[in-house]
Amino acid sequence: MTAKLSVNLNAIALLRNRRDLPWPSVTGIGRLALEAGAHGLTVHPRPDERHTRRSDLPELRALIDDEFPHAEFNIEGFPDDAFLDLVEANAPEQVTLVPDDPTQPTSDHGWDFATQESFLKPVVARLKKRGFRVSLFAEPDPAGMDVAKAMGADRVELYTGPYGSCHSDSEKAAKELEKLAIAAEAALALGLDVNAGHDLTVANLPGLVSKIPRLAEVSIGHGLTADALAYGMEETVRRFLRVLGD
Repeated sequence: MTAKLSVNLNAIALLRNRRDLPWPSVTGIGRLALEAGAHGLTVHPRPDERHTRRSDLPELRALIDDEFPHAEFNIEGFPDDAFLDLVEANAPEQVTLVPDDPTQPTSDHGWDFATQESFLKPVVARLKKRGFRVSLFAEPDPAGMDVAKAMGADRVELYTGPYGSCHSDSEKAAKELEKLAIAAEAALALGLDVNAGHDLTVANLPGLVSKIPRLAEVSIGHGLTADALAYGMEETVRRFLRVLGD
């Protein structure tokens, strides 16, 4: 099984938003990524619109529908009513629910499924009723995977931030990889598919893929965008795809 690559466009949008100008074009860069072989696009539209804006979503939905019908649109976010309305208006193939506070600079932890079950369960049901695949952002911990499954989730996305932060400590990286592998096995045994994301790079992705060979999807933004400054978006996407074995 080869994991699919979804390119997170938030860093592109953040660069655009530094000026009151339409470039770099989030939709245009998304097109380059898909032309290079990316399997989908991810956005995380936060309430303050500091990167992806609500107005970006219809354009990205149209890009996929009109030019790349086999690609997928993944919308991430905290499931308040405004977010759920936005999701329903833009019909992504996948919705990834994250426990972000609006003031967080980026996602930095997964759900506590045991304590958040009563909040998440009706949200998952609402999204599943509309036909969306639902993924829940999860800690690299097997505890609570049974709750995620019972709530009706299709997938979990393992938070790989602690692993990504070990770029100069191979011993620590090996320990974090083991945690991720154990969590993935627990999820897979329950029938959940496993995604992964946060601080993944061309350098650390091979270890993850080796430890979780049944990985369904990786969502990569910051590291991929950083590489695109050196290699260009299309070549960068191809580099990540080669690591994934595609």
